[in-house]
Amino acid sequence: MKSCLYECEVMHARFSPRRHRFAYRIFLFALDLDELPDLPRRIGFFGFNRRHLYALHEGDFLPLDEPRHPAGPGVSPSKPAAPGGLKARVATYLQHHGIDLADGTALLVTLPRIAGYLFNPVSFYFCRDRAGRPLGAIAEVTNTFREMKPFFVPAEPADASRGVFRLRVPKQFYVSPYSDVDVAFDFHLRLPGDQLAIRIDDYVGEQRTLTSTLAGPRRALTTGRLAWFTLKYPLLTLRVISLIHWHALLLWAKRVPWFAKAARAADQRDLYRPHSSLKPAPLPSAPSAS
Repeated sequence: MKSCLYECEVMHARFSPRRHRFAYRIFLFALDLDELPDLPRRIGFFGFNRRHLYALHEGDFLPLDEPRHPAGPGVSPSKPAAPGGLKARVATYLQHHGIDLADGTALLVTLPRIAGYLFNPVSFYFCRDRAGRPLGAIAEVTNTFREMKPFFVPAEPADASRGVFRLRVPKQFYVSPYSDVDVAFDFHLRLPGDQLAIRIDDYVGEQRTLTSTLAGPRRALTTGRLAWFTLKYPLLTLRVISLIHWHALLLWAKRVPWFAKAARAADQRDLYRPHSSLKPAPLPSAPSAS
């Protein structure tokens, strides 16, 4: 089985305008999308497109079949295929970026719903061709407003054999009230193996203002391991969202400048499931004749 778990440390370090650092431990699922239909029969506590303690619902990820904001030509198939719907959407997204997944594989590194609650600050898709060569990666970023934006992260040609993926791009997305929407993401990803190694930096011009890392060893995905991690990391998705709000409060206490989401609505682009603050106000109705 290619699917596994990674037991990781998450670290965030802010350098400007105030220093702030914190770290915590989590575990993540790394799920081969071709194996998803069989996993509930092989692993306890796990459901696929149905309720369970840990439940992976395809509709929670990469919603290419939904409208993008701002409205424009999409990259979605007319209908997501089932039961391989998520892999079909991954293939469509890669095709839009000139990559043919064909008979290749896609490994999704994420958290599923836990006790019915879902929150992922970022999920990653690592894609390889049928010979195992890296094709590209997708970083799917989600904010606390439940908006989602995918970023295609190409394989570095010089490091293609080692599975290194790099991208620096203006995010044009509201991720944190303490980072403006035009800050650039700098993705440094490695193909997962015995270790998971991910780094995402924020840049304002050439100044690095924030770094986030995710690193840890591979663990077998078994019923026993999942039961142990359930006790070791209880209600993990709820803990992640709670920590985000707690450290936002600490940053506010340090008087870090704060940006309102609605202040730059026009600069938030190419995202899915837009919050009401981005939707245009309805036109006033015409006065009725008296």
